[in-house]
Amino acid sequence: MSTMLISGGTVVNEGRRLRGYVVVRDGVIAEIGEGEYPLANDFSTRIDATGKIVMPGVIDAHVHFREPGLTAKGDMRSESAAAVAGGVTSVLEMPNTVPPTVSLDTLEQKFDLAAGRMHTNYSFFLGAAADNLPDIKRYYAGGGRLVKFFMGSSTGGLLLADARAQAALFAEFGGVIAAHCEDEAIIRANTDLYRRKSGEQATAAVHPLVRSAEACYVSTARAVELADRYGSQLHVCHVSTAKELTLFGSGPAAQKKITAEACVPHLWFSEEDYERLGNQIKCNPAIKTAADRQALRNAVAGVGEWRGRIDLVATDHAPHTTEEKSRRYWEAPSGIPSVQFALPAMMELAKQGVMTLETLVERMCHAPAVRFGIVGRGFLREGYRADITIVDPAFADPHDGEAGWMVAPENILSKCGWSPWERERFDSRVACTIVGGRIAWDGTSIATGATGERLEFE
Repeated sequence: MSTMLISGGTVVNEGRRLRGYVVVRDGVIAEIGEGEYPLANDFSTRIDATGKIVMPGVIDAHVHFREPGLTAKGDMRSESAAAVAGGVTSVLEMPNTVPPTVSLDTLEQKFDLAAGRMHTNYSFFLGAAADNLPDIKRYYAGGGRLVKFFMGSSTGGLLLADARAQAALFAEFGGVIAAHCEDEAIIRANTDLYRRKSGEQATAAVHPLVRSAEACYVSTARAVELADRYGSQLHVCHVSTAKELTLFGSGPAAQKKITAEACVPHLWFSEEDYERLGNQIKCNPAIKTAADRQALRNAVAGVGEWRGRIDLVATDHAPHTTEEKSRRYWEAPSGIPSVQFALPAMMELAKQGVMTLETLVERMCHAPAVRFGIVGRGFLREGYRADITIVDPAFADPHDGEAGWMVAPENILSKCGWSPWERERFDSRVACTIVGGRIAWDGTSIATGATGERLEFE
């Protein structure tokens, strides 16, 4: 029997924090307690977490790992390595690959590709297309619960813009429908307008005008209306505007049929950053105004008029090569590699008082497990799988003697090799990531051998 004792740290879990210990036996959390561990047991592994935060492993419910077909940008092994280095222990990966994941065969091929290669635990969304409703119905009948559909086109070409096909999806599928909400007609009209205005001289600063707040609101309102009409389970991905927040209810995610997600880039950057970062922060939906960012932060934090409107935080991790991002605005693809630095960024926001540490854990660990019905993960509970992240909240870089650490190119593990957070200095650093009771990241290196498991759902 493999055994592990994590002691001395501040355990943050289910709205509480305590100085205590976690005992793991054969990949399962066996005990959680306050103070020092009371017995003199021998353990296979002992981790001294003194001065550190011990929390459930982050569940990132929105990533694009690019395999199959787009592996020059990233693959399941490289991107899951970046994920565990960022404290992420489980991911839900999206269907816009090549070929797109729109059939039961292509879905099972992804599971085959992931087995033995993913450092994180994993599952995959089935994509909704114009002609695959029969596959979706068979998928649901067989226990499948995750479908993603695009109301506006984005990277990968998946689009379900036909109103009748959208209605049929909501009427027939009883699992969680994750929606990319941008209105295709508005985007096309804006594209024509700004191509005429700016031509090839357009920069990324035009992106929030092309993929506008109106395009997001109109599409999100349509998705919410469909979910209300058919009583469907809807999850709106990467909400990016204050106006969209008016469409959602407050309260715990477990009590909702319609939930909303914010992504870390929309919580960190604003349109003011386009001048500095350009296409590096070009993503769909676009990063918008500082006022929109503040509204999203308040919704995540659970304060003010938007209290309870955002249920969980994800990354929309989407790597592209440097060459692709260096193209002119119109040709550069949308997407930001963010899975490795999302938790340090969110810890920084917590230190700034944007949200509490308990709220961070709720949005990034607990709520994704609850919303998608992931079995045995997302909480530090006896009998749950030992997916645990340990964070040093006050890291001091031994190389320069300064507080915090700076993101350098050699630290970036995503295959694309770049990050909009490059040269950013974070106070918090992921000291250890434990997946299924095994150390996947020890603070400096990825463990040999990938041990991520296929997720199970209620």
